[in-house]
Amino acid sequence: MKYRILFIALVFIGFWSCKPELNEFEAKKGSADFTTFVAGGNSLTAGFTDGALYKSAQEQSYVAILAKQFESVGRQGAFNIPMINSEDGVGTRGPALVTKMKMGFSTDCNGNTSLAPVMANPAVSQAELFQLLTTSVAATGPFHNLGVPGAKVTHLLAPGYGQLNPFYGRFMSSPTSSVVQELAATQPSFFTLWIGNNDVLGYAIGGGLGDVITPVEGAPGQGFAASYEAVVASFKQTATAGAVANIPDITSIPYFRTVPYNPVVFAEKDSLLINFINSQYAAYNAGMQSVGLPYRINFAVGANALVIEDNSMPIPEGVPIPKIRQMTNEELVLLSIPQDSLKCGGWGVAKAVPDQFILTQGEVANIKTAVSAFNQVIAYTAQTHNLALVDVNAFMQQAATGGVKFDGVTFTANFVTGNIFSTDGIHLTPQGNAVVANYFIDAINAKYNASVPKVVITDFSAVILP
Repeated sequence: MKYRILFIALVFIGFWSCKPELNEFEAKKGSADFTTFVAGGNSLTAGFTDGALYKSAQEQSYVAILAKQFESVGRQGAFNIPMINSEDGVGTRGPALVTKMKMGFSTDCNGNTSLAPVMANPAVSQAELFQLLTTSVAATGPFHNLGVPGAKVTHLLAPGYGQLNPFYGRFMSSPTSSVVQELAATQPSFFTLWIGNNDVLGYAIGGGLGDVITPVEGAPGQGFAASYEAVVASFKQTATAGAVANIPDITSIPYFRTVPYNPVVFAEKDSLLINFINSQYAAYNAGMQSVGLPYRINFAVGANALVIEDNSMPIPEGVPIPKIRQMTNEELVLLSIPQDSLKCGGWGVAKAVPDQFILTQGEVANIKTAVSAFNQVIAYTAQTHNLALVDVNAFMQQAATGGVKFDGVTFTANFVTGNIFSTDGIHLTPQGNAVVANYFIDAINAKYNASVPKVVITDFSAVILP
């Protein structure tokens, strides 16, 4: 069976920009003490980029950028990072270990070659990557960047968490230590915390299957609110000031917005094929009508929604109708969906797209509800502990709805071309990290009457094209 699938074309545009002239600027610390700066968080804090943790990305994380800017307001000593000694890096894809991705040329099932994210080193062995990920660097600690890829807020409190997560295990000071216990060795005077994304992201990238959203209520180590308070309290044992960031609406990032819900396109000349496909769903449509349900599958000239699995459909027990339907425009296709299965395997037309590659309307609502609740907790905690609150959510909303411009560069939530997100569709480019660092600086300056200098965005790169 042949039919055409419409995909988004990536248009790459280079931006020429000049660095703005800076007026005389006197850096001052205000009421904050930046002497010892420590950052907590997850993969975004660690510098995870392009689907992996690698050296130059760690060096350009938003907290590494902040550490450099804090030098002008009194930060002392090295900002110690648990470095990965590799530029190809290491990440995970399902049960496999992988290198970072980069933009390269890929040939699809139809023999068409185009620019796409590809593995930086597809020939590397699992043994080599395992050794890279599990080789301890604890002897070079203590560390000031405590960002742990994959960590939820509850995980930061868990003793021995490194036994479960090798990204922490590689730098934990003892087999039983928790991430917050690592703070004792650094005695921070100032801290940042950006955590909570993974408390809902695992659910989202699994298509609502497998991982669960962290409940708001519950004891420390179980519920989001109590765990977040406990993490902040650990920093505040020595830190007199700090900044916390809220969580963006993750359903607006490229991982969930790049593949459209209606990529199946038919022309007028495809009328015979359209009629044949619709005939295959005639029994399905009749069955839905017989049980009084509104679902119908129908293809027509133009753009058509994908046929998907949906096990939540209220089909009466014992009725032999498959739990499949066409998507709505409020539902999302994950970037992880196999493109060749869409192009050549009949997915979305002859075969329903498996549930794990789709976020249904109900699942999207669950995610938005959780993000809103988590952000209320973060805002309340910032207020009660007199901390700067960084509204990353507002920035990402602007980027997703029309874009925002800094230093002559336009930032949007578009995949690859939007300058914010790297080739994995989730994590930030160096330019994206620089923007986030400036948002932190704005919030810190406002809260503590400080004058920390901002960075020039164009000093950093976005996605690099071959």
